[in-house]
Amino acid sequence: MGRPWFVRSEAAHPAPHPPQRICFFFNAQIHQLFHALPVAIQLSRDAGFAVDVLAATEDHIALARDMAAARGAGPIRFRRCGSAWLEALTRVSGASIPPKIAVLLSAARQLRRYDAIVVPERTSLLLKRLGLCKARYIHTCHGAGDRAVGYDRRIAHFDFVLLAGEKQRHRMLAEGLIREGQYAITGYSKFDLTRPMASAERLFPEKRPIVLYNPHFSPRLSSWPTMGEDIIRQFAQDDRFNLIVAPHIRLFDNRRRRAAMEKRLADLARMPHVHIDLGSRASIDMRYVQMASLYLGDVSSQVYEYLARPRPCLFLNGHRADWQEDRSYGH
Repeated sequence: MGRPWFVRSEAAHPAPHPPQRICFFFNAQIHQLFHALPVAIQLSRDAGFAVDVLAATEDHIALARDMAAARGAGPIRFRRCGSAWLEALTRVSGASIPPKIAVLLSAARQLRRYDAIVVPERTSLLLKRLGLCKARYIHTCHGAGDRAVGYDRRIAHFDFVLLAGEKQRHRMLAEGLIREGQYAITGYSKFDLTRPMASAERLFPEKRPIVLYNPHFSPRLSSWPTMGEDIIRQFAQDDRFNLIVAPHIRLFDNRRRRAAMEKRLADLARMPHVHIDLGSRASIDMRYVQMASLYLGDVSSQVYEYLARPRPCLFLNGHRADWQEDRSYGH
């Protein structure tokens, strides 16, 4: 009698391939973790991949560890590409992260060992000029907004691009940034790492409609330079609403500038119906957009985070944009 069909000889059962080595590299502000780490967590559960997270600061690593643990990730190695001279540069600049180019130079040797490098920003493509050409470069985008910067010409130089949805796909194809077979629609990754938060009662003693003021960091798009403080002071004088002021984290990325503004706004921040957050973890994890009754601010991917549960938006045209026929204002 012949051998049963399910019994295979050693020759018919080749040795398994070693796992593919993938690095999720975070070379920018900490909010970008939310736009790539969900993919790392998913791949970490697959034995076909060896997943590392390489980041510029200890704050990045601490947040990444917390998120991975909370979501039951598989094995992930967390590594920092730091050095004494990078820390010195960060202190001198006053920024929350060291300069991107300096981080790339510091991390280049570590990154040579990977089969693929996944990034939510575009500056890391400079690694190719440093000789790291064998790895596949995968772009996760960060955010899913409509503004022109989200359709940077450099996206075309990635080997593969992960997209949030059909609108992104259509525009990127039309602009020649992606090609068929070299992208996938994966959804808005940040939604995989955020869950409905507890009641806003912890922020405000009285239950009132909550307005979220979210000014952008770019002077060309932001209401902050022309009207930001006036908006806060007007709400401070109006006890019909609770106000959360949570700018894009890059608006006050410089530590000295942030400390100066916190001091300037201290009298307003002490009011029971005004909450000002110029860059904590809470300002990037969607808890404020989940609490709000009204979005007040500028064009931003946070509009789409807020609209996951549809509510009114009020946009401020502090820079006098001719926005009506401009698809970059599709928000």
